Amino acid sequence: MSRLATPGEVLQLIRSGEAVTRADIGRVTGLSRPAVAHRVADLLQRGLIVEDAEGPSTGGRPPVRLRFATSGGVVPVASLGARRTQIALCDLAGEVLQRTDLDIDVEEGPGVVLPLLMDTWEKLLDGRNDVVGIGLGVPATVEFAAGRVESARVMASWTGVVIPPIIAERFRVPVLVDNDVNVIAMGEHRVVYASELDDLLFVKVSTRIGAGVISGGGILRGALGAAGEIGHIPVRDGGGVLCRCGNLDCVDSVASGTAILRDLRAKGRDVMSLSDVTALVRAGDAETMAVVRQAGRWLGEVISGAVNLLNPAVVVLGGDVAEMFQPLVSGVREVVYRRSTQLATRSLRIERSRLGPGAGITGCALMVLDHVLSAQAVDAASR
Repeated sequence: MSRLATPGEVLQLIRSGEAVTRADIGRVTGLSRPAVAHRVADLLQRGLIVEDAEGPSTGGRPPVRLRFATSGGVVPVASLGARRTQIALCDLAGEVLQRTDLDIDVEEGPGVVLPLLMDTWEKLLDGRNDVVGIGLGVPATVEFAAGRVESARVMASWTGVVIPPIIAERFRVPVLVDNDVNVIAMGEHRVVYASELDDLLFVKVSTRIGAGVISGGGILRGALGAAGEIGHIPVRDGGGVLCRCGNLDCVDSVASGTAILRDLRAKGRDVMSLSDVTALVRAGDAETMAVVRQAGRWLGEVISGAVNLLNPAVVVLGGDVAEMFQPLVSGVREVVYRRSTQLATRSLRIERSRLGPGAGITGCALMVLDHVLSAQAVDAASR
């Protein structure tokens, strides 16, 4: 780092733990002691950092440690699912301060859902006025730069809606919106895997199927935000099932939770929800386990192509179906290790989500914090 390191760049060093004393900052950046003191004083005055207890001494007076002020603001977030939404307030480290879950049908449209979200955030805030940004994950394709929902097949009434200006009318802070699986992938990677690997494929198997790709340590959105749409890749021998997108045998139409329920009902099983399927699996019902495992094999067929293309270090399976059904996970592993290339699978791990449902709200918070606490944003705010 050059001698012209800015306050924003110094903050990144403190947040990451790479430099936690004034002497550390001078060593890493090459800044003079007066220049370090000036930048640290600026960050202290703005409440972005605090002086912690004295650090360990290497001889002489112990140095004062600098710590990022995680309590200096809040980030309201929401991770929308097809039927259930997680809403929370997070601190500036992405830790959840308060959380509530609501049953919301996203197909009711933005005119119903967005006001409900904003009302819920205001109740959680209870008069706080230190919001720094808002993050939202939605179960549809999103043009990230604009925050525009672009999917005509899912959340049809949201198509073309630019969400950030609607929320910013009430909360005058930056608003970031992304696909729900992208934010889940960000949360899972940053909390669980960031210290050991940079390439991850997260596959959400729930009412619908989607994926989030972490490549080189960052989310891969593609040119317009459509990366990760694996749900509409067709599988072989799917039986000619018509998908809602108009094509036949998309993996979403044969291996999602909706598809598993449909196929079991066709076989005479009285299943109203995935919990009913779980009960049959636990009871050892052979036909139910066969249906679930076949769904896993179809999913594995699509994932094997993604593994060959992206070469992730780990494939993480999340969502209701993956978390409930071991036969599905087994079916995925069976096909991926058989069909992907030897090099791509040499050290590949296929694991269930460790964060579970909380990954979405964590990812939403981190998405916002990466934006509002970037070196560029911090420096711009000081001018």
